[in-house]
Amino acid sequence: MKVENNQQMLGQWTKLIRMQHPEKMLKFVRSFQDETLATLYGIPDTETFLRLKNSLQRQTKEAAAQLLEDPAFADRVDQLPFRQGETIVGLGESTTDDLLSWFEILRQLLELRRPWDGIRLVNEGLSGHTSSQLLGRINGTMAHDPDWVLCMIGGNDALRFGPEPSPTQVSIGETSRNLAEIRRLAQARGNPRWIWITPTTINGERVEAFPPFWQGGIGCHNEDIAAVGDVMRNLSDPVVDTQADFGLPANALWMEADGLHPSLAGHQIIVTLLVQELTGGK
Repeated sequence: MKVENNQQMLGQWTKLIRMQHPEKMLKFVRSFQDETLATLYGIPDTETFLRLKNSLQRQTKEAAAQLLEDPAFADRVDQLPFRQGETIVGLGESTTDDLLSWFEILRQLLELRRPWDGIRLVNEGLSGHTSSQLLGRINGTMAHDPDWVLCMIGGNDALRFGPEPSPTQVSIGETSRNLAEIRRLAQARGNPRWIWITPTTINGERVEAFPPFWQGGIGCHNEDIAAVGDVMRNLSDPVVDTQADFGLPANALWMEADGLHPSLAGHQIIVTLLVQELTGGK
């Protein structure tokens, strides 16, 4: 029983480290030492905190290395239009913030394949955020003076709370307005090259069966996710459309147990689609 409890605690701590990053929300946290950060996560010792965090970073590196085993894909990474010394900002929600995310795999791809280019990647994803919250902080994120912005947002907009019928957390009309305003404000602050990434489809059976979701009255439907995708597909910037590849419902192999978040394999698919979009398509 003690071993089982220890494993459960390690799993909970790993999920927190993977998905929740207080230093992004509170600037003063950025100066905290590892010992203090471990305490924030409820982890009793710094060694365990660093071991779990390093394990996540190792998984993203291994995921990138696995993709690079395909010579054709490796060639595409070489051809990515990022120039030496450029800054790439990733915007979004948990699907970007995740330490196993497509954005972190992209970081490892560039470090493994093009380390001499000195390309800087800044992960500005924040778990739980909607397009409305991203709109509220877009000017701050643009202070990084990015050359590129890769934006995957809208999954949380589509969440529903409480018994059906209930509205989405952000209406599709508001999502449409938010995305247009986010882009307008970014354009006014330097006009980086911009890529939209649609939120992936979900696996509804898993969402409905996941205890924290049904206990909290949280629901999500693929038609709402698709509606966000439709908004993005009608914007003028390039779009990495994940939804057709993930399928309806989303491929179980590419989703976590909650049915809402992509697994590491799912993030590999997303970054593959991104690389393809930036290097001429499939």
